[in-house]
Amino acid sequence: MRRILIVGGGYAGFYAAWKLEKKLRRGEAEVTLVDPRPYLTYQPFLPEVVAGSVEARHAAVSLRRHLRRTRVVAGTVTAIDHAHRVVTVRPADGEPFELGYDTIVVTAGAVTRKLPVPGVAEQAIGLKHVEEAVAIRDRLLTAFDRAAALPDGPLRRKLLTVTFVGGGFSGVEGFGELLSLATALLKRYPELRREELRFHLVEASDRILPEVTDRPGRWVVRELERRGARVHLSTLVTSAADGHVTLSTGEEYDSELIVWTAGNGANPVIGKHTDLPVDERGLVVVRPDLRVEGVTDAWAAGDDAAVPDLASPIPGAHTVPNAQHAYRQGKLLARNIIATLRGREPKRYLHHSLGAIATLGLGRGIFQYRHLVITGLPAWLMHRGYHVLAVPTWERKVRVLAVWLTQALFGRDILSLASVQHPRDAFVAGGMAGLAVEARPGQPANGLASIPQLAPASGKVPEIR
Repeated sequence: MRRILIVGGGYAGFYAAWKLEKKLRRGEAEVTLVDPRPYLTYQPFLPEVVAGSVEARHAAVSLRRHLRRTRVVAGTVTAIDHAHRVVTVRPADGEPFELGYDTIVVTAGAVTRKLPVPGVAEQAIGLKHVEEAVAIRDRLLTAFDRAAALPDGPLRRKLLTVTFVGGGFSGVEGFGELLSLATALLKRYPELRREELRFHLVEASDRILPEVTDRPGRWVVRELERRGARVHLSTLVTSAADGHVTLSTGEEYDSELIVWTAGNGANPVIGKHTDLPVDERGLVVVRPDLRVEGVTDAWAAGDDAAVPDLASPIPGAHTVPNAQHAYRQGKLLARNIIATLRGREPKRYLHHSLGAIATLGLGRGIFQYRHLVITGLPAWLMHRGYHVLAVPTWERKVRVLAVWLTQALFGRDILSLASVQHPRDAFVAGGMAGLAVEARPGQPANGLASIPQLAPASGKVPEIR
């Protein structure tokens, strides 16, 4: 039986495995997928997780629940030796081990691009995974609780200041949704004033949302500034040490929450620890049919592959790293792999963009398809409609729709569960408090009531005091 190994369980990897399960004949091939996380993150929903419009678990799709005929290995591929058809896997526990294969599919995805800015590694949160989106939301809600109990001063101003670094789709959507949540929270916090909220979006280039044209991009800037935000274009963050943000323009301020969305970088494992051909950016070089250039039995797609964009008028252009391409490439991967197994020629990847769409907060959005631009509530409804259809599995679609319906009736939940990140704190604090209780006569020193012994043979029942 042919052994197919998929490296990475993101869009491309998940859809490749899902479609292979449906199309492979019994006994034709066995599929193994390796990923350190047990779920696929549906990243377009992360901004709505930040705002509390989508439950965190509903933005994730369980690999084991939906890949029923695929062997799922929890671990990270640290090296690919295609010459010997073997990869090295590092599990969360235990020693690294090797997995053999006949055909490899590289869909490991990109990683958040980090720059050597002082303080960023210690202070910033990314927006690429579910746990990061949840942490951003909880951090904001906790900051509101803390600020409401403080008088005017530097600490209160810091708690109510938010900074997003990066003006791409992820940054702008997350920024707009969090601003929408913060504005809505004010009516629950009469101690706080609207002018105390300070939201900063910092972008190194002279525009945001590079996927749309200049005019819609300028409209988004005006819309965010109308809602009280500050957009810093052609500006760099030069330091974020201890939450004190310094910009290249010379402006300085303290920020409790710093979110880093300054683009993606090549996966270092793919770029440096494989014998597959990679380009100067560290991306796997593939042909239009997604086969790796110059080798056999190797395929790649998604954010870590340089896939030729046959729909682009620019010679030598590659598809942009987004979900729209990744999940379509994943489905084509499955069809092409099966075609080669059965002696047929694989098909080339060709996809004409359906346009760009972004949410900017509850009831606000923007959509562009060529020269057609739609803004406001219609674009926001289009955004929700498109992504509820695009999220994998009917089970997830129904869950997301149920949450949206509930929120339409009762509003967003504003409960912070930041304490779940430190689950033992209450237990430890409670234990220490118990030890401090002065023992009464006949009781143990920890203040807990003595547990009565079982009745002796005489049948007398001990008295409970």
